[in-house]
Order: sequence, then C-alpha cells, then structure tokens
Amino acid sequence: MAFAVPSLAADSAQDFVDKAAVGGRFEVESSQSVLSKLDDQQVKQFAQKMIDDHGAANAKLESVAADQKLKVPTQLDAKHKTDLEKLQSAKAPVDESYVEMQRTAHADAVKLFESYANDGDNAALKTFAKDTVPSLKAHQQMVEDIASKMAAGLSSTSSTTPAVNTTDTPNTGGLVPGANSFTEDQARSRIQDAGFSDVSDLKKDDQGIWRGQAMKNGKSTAVGLDYQGNIVASTN
Repeated sequence: MAFAVPSLAADSAQDFVDKAAVGGRFEVESSQSVLSKLDDQQVKQFAQKMIDDHGAANAKLESVAADQKLKVPTQLDAKHKTDLEKLQSAKAPVDESYVEMQRTAHADAVKLFESYANDGDNAALKTFAKDTVPSLKAHQQMVEDIASKMAAGLSSTSSTTPAVNTTDTPNTGGLVPGANSFTEDQARSRIQDAGFSDVSDLKKDDQGIWRGQAMKNGKSTAVGLDYQGNIVASTN
C-alpha cells in the first residue's frame, strides 16, 4: 500500500498553510477511517490521539491563517485523497499499514514544521510551527515505539489503566520501560485527566517512567506514567 510523501519544505506562507493543512486533515481522516479496523489496543489509542491532537492543531492553523488573510484548503489534494481511499478500502486488520504510514507522515511533518519554524517568511506562522514541533516529535516517538514492538512480535491488548493496589510499593509490572517523550507538564496533565489531583514531585527515572505523588479518593498515592501513557498507582 503506497501513501503520499509530501514535499518537506514550504516556499511561502501560503505554501506552508496548504501543506500543513492537507497533512493535518489527512492525519485526522486516515485515523478516523482505521479505528474500527485495528486489532492492537495501543495502535487504537494512538489513532484516537491523532484525531484529537491534529484536530486541535488544524483548528489553530485555521485561526492563525485567517488572521494572516491566508486561505486554508478544505479538502485533501488528489494524492492524499487517493491514499485515504486505499486505506478505507483495505481489509482489516490494517495495523501494520497504518503504523508504517504514520511513521512516514510524522517524519515528513517534523521536517516541514522545523524547516518553516527556522526559515519561514511569516512571523505568526513561524511561531505556530515552532509551538507544534514538540507535539509532532512526541507523536513520532510514540509511533516509532509502536513499530518497534510490532517488529518484535509484541502487542498491547488492554486499554485500561492498571488497577490501584494497596501495597506500599508501586505496581511497576503495569509500566513499560522505554524512551518517554512526555514532558513534565504533559505527564502531569495526563495523570490529572485520569482522575488524580495535586500531582507533585514528578521525576523521570532511568527507565523513562515518570514517577510522583498525587491524590485520589482522598488518599495519597504514588503514581507512575510510562511512555505509552499507562498509569499505575499504589496507595500509601
């Protein structure tokens, strides 16, 4: 299955908007199209994250472009549309094809955004590109980690957060060591989104796992977050 490989540099502000908007729309629509055809739970979670994160980035790009009096494409170009149709018509499961597509797409997106952040001709768009690069790199790290696991014959079958236990030692069995691209703020936000409050003392250990303290149900809790976004806690 072949996928579009966009040019990695933008010649102008409008060119950057065109390429970034089409790429972002393709990310959302391609991820939406595979959700029901994925077997691996981690890949499903990644696809949903692409829908959420790129959806937000697309909205931000539209806002910045409107302020700069630039037009935002409302549809995919012919090449991306053809690729999307191939993905939509492929028989399930499509995990490997989707992951490989995401590896290429994010490598290209990082180059496009970094290039414009450094050499772009529009200050507002340069700021947008610079602010978006960390998220794109985080996505890139996630999909590379997924690809490595798939190549090793591993899979993730659970989408649930491991249960909170009542021992004095964190249940590290539910956390997966690996290069963690979450920043401290992102880790704190993800832990809070899982129902914890007063997240503090976050530090990333030598296994790439963020560890800290938090409150849940009125109890102090040791909490850990791995590179996949899994959260494990133990009541103190």
